[in-house]
Amino acid sequence: MSTTEAADLYRDAISIDLFRDAISIDACCPLLRTRPFVDWFLAGGITAAAPTVGGTDNAETTLRILGGWLRFIREHGKLRHVLQAADIPAAKAAGELGLIFHFQGTDPIEDDLDLVEAYAVLGVRVVQLCYNVKNRVGDGAEEASDGGLSTFGRRVVRKLNEARIIVDCAHTGHRTSMDAVAHSSAPVIVSHGNPKGVFECDRNVADELIKAIAGSGGVMGACGYPYFIGRDQRPTLDAYIDHIAYIADLVGIDHVGIGVDYYEGMEGVADLGEAKRLYDIRLARGIWQPKTYPPPPYVYPAGIETPKTFGAVVPGLLRRGFSAEDVRKLLGGNWLRVYGQVWG
Repeated sequence: MSTTEAADLYRDAISIDLFRDAISIDACCPLLRTRPFVDWFLAGGITAAAPTVGGTDNAETTLRILGGWLRFIREHGKLRHVLQAADIPAAKAAGELGLIFHFQGTDPIEDDLDLVEAYAVLGVRVVQLCYNVKNRVGDGAEEASDGGLSTFGRRVVRKLNEARIIVDCAHTGHRTSMDAVAHSSAPVIVSHGNPKGVFECDRNVADELIKAIAGSGGVMGACGYPYFIGRDQRPTLDAYIDHIAYIADLVGIDHVGIGVDYYEGMEGVADLGEAKRLYDIRLARGIWQPKTYPPPPYVYPAGIETPKTFGAVVPGLLRRGFSAEDVRKLLGGNWLRVYGQVWG
């Protein structure tokens, strides 16, 4: 056996123990809208994940979705609804998957701030301000105007702070996001996004905003959606880790986490025909643009193509020179810190 092979075996052994013991959190999981896939996250040993439970629907539809989720959690037996930070290590100790209710957009708030209180009571814990396009709060990431936070948007940020709901600037325009950080009294996050400094696209995030998120005490979750990583339709794990390393180098290890963004149209979940159907729906609704979202197939980084093999990110991080303590922070420790600050 060569020295390199021996080192790889040693690193893999460390990886297994490290992943088994660490808190691991995937901060954005639209795949979980298809609820049977919770079993993939359980099989992958993930401690907690954030299903998209709303964002682009009105209040009535969103309340029905939330009711269905609450019933599903109660009936499943291996799920825990995360309401405070302590629920996440408790889920790990019990062998459960913690679920963090996440809105990808503020349409469910409509024009009624009292609905924020209602969603907080129902267990929504993270709210993303926009989903690519303009709404009442501000501009999405693909709006040419790049306008800032609206007057109503400022009130929404203040209300989210009061309700102890985390403000998320994923898919949100640069100026709207910068305004949100400036007006928030709590840490602001980007649950899933990658730096433009590694790959330039409308959906990725400028260094100025990454620094602002870190300055607020927040975290940015590196995203595994292939076309936010680079031009390769089948990205390597190293290409994904390039984004993690860039954020860590820019703002420090305490401000980067993971938000893979596994989704229903990805390879291994949908065949090409179904993926194309979902793609066409998003194009027709105007929430995706072909320049930023090329057509399928969507193949997630090699080794972590599905949640079932999520732990394979650990040996990749160790090979890149991240320490065991760094990896614990990246896997979930940094998210847990922010959750504790905002939720208590």
